[in-house]
Amino acid sequence: MHNGIGLQTPRGSGTNGYSQTNKFFVRPRTDNVAHASRGCDEDQGTAGISKKPNKDILEHDRKRGIHVKLVVLKDKLIEQGYADAEIAEKMEEARKMLEAASASE
Repeated sequence: MHNGIGLQTPRGSGTNGYSQTNKFFVRPRTDNVAHASRGCDEDQGTAGISKKPNKDILEHDRKRGIHVKLVVLKDKLIEQGYADAEIAEKMEEARKMLEAASASE
């Protein structure tokens, strides 16, 4: 037995009586987190702070949404039997309309 931990005697326990520390136990912090935290520089750990979305990613998602709608429209026009020139015209009109609607939002 070491520091009051473990078996008094390993006899009959089926073990050798060796006690180990639990390496995966995380001890709770005792210091005050509010006083310990300091101001964060930019691009440092911002775990609890919400960040503004990246404009490039939002722009990419907007363009991707327009492209998906145009692909669906093109498939419908092909199924309906439109000629390639008519499909190209309607796609260009739809693209302008979708970009204008997206820009106004």
